[in-house]
Amino acid sequence: MSITVIKVGGHEIADEAFLAQFAQTLAEKRDEKFIIVHGGGAEISDLQRQLDIEPQYQNGIRITDAKSLQVVTMVLAGLVNKRLVSYLLTAGVDAVGLTGVDREMVKAKQMGDMGFTGEVLGASGGWLIELVEQGIVPVVAPLCYADDQPNAIYNVNADHVAGAIGAAVRAEKVVFITNVEGVMADGEVLPCLTAEQAQSLIDDGTIFGGMIPKVTTALQVLTRGVPASTITNLHGLLNNNGTTFNKD
Repeated sequence: MSITVIKVGGHEIADEAFLAQFAQTLAEKRDEKFIIVHGGGAEISDLQRQLDIEPQYQNGIRITDAKSLQVVTMVLAGLVNKRLVSYLLTAGVDAVGLTGVDREMVKAKQMGDMGFTGEVLGASGGWLIELVEQGIVPVVAPLCYADDQPNAIYNVNADHVAGAIGAAVRAEKVVFITNVEGVMADGEVLPCLTAEQAQSLIDDGTIFGGMIPKVTTALQVLTRGVPASTITNLHGLLNNNGTTFNKD
């Protein structure tokens, strides 16, 4: 069975027009098997500020103290997760909302001295595969089970959670949905790149700006054992286009 893990970012998931189109795209691809992992950073920061909690970052990663963890949990496991599930159900896609905490699906440890910000240790995929085999799309929020302290939850980067789940279910690929169809060169989307080729394009300036972290994230997935990763937009997802990265 071929499974594709789709990672949707926080900015896209706050856009109702995007959500409707995304749900319809999956409905049109109902013969394929998907697992969705989502972010929600923008809405977490908005709610933090409403509660007089100033977002704090270290090297671009959110520092999650105890109060911030409450906000993160409410936004990711509640508001964002259930919103996405609702859109999928409306489009006729059978979906269930989960977090990495459920059944210890994704285990994590504390990241440095960053409070309840964690880093992935690994994921289990058996019961996710069972859901997918039943035609259900799991929608996973990147809250993870704390493996190094009791009764704790960690806020983990959604890209890393997508990679860990992709490896656990032996996914065919992990797809990162963005606002562009892929890596461009001379006005055309590059359909395939190896890690070496991608680094060369970064070095010569073909890949630049905001595309660099997208490509870096896509390449990191390959190190977890997923055979391929793709950067694309909704049009590319529907038509199986975009830039796909392979180890070789």
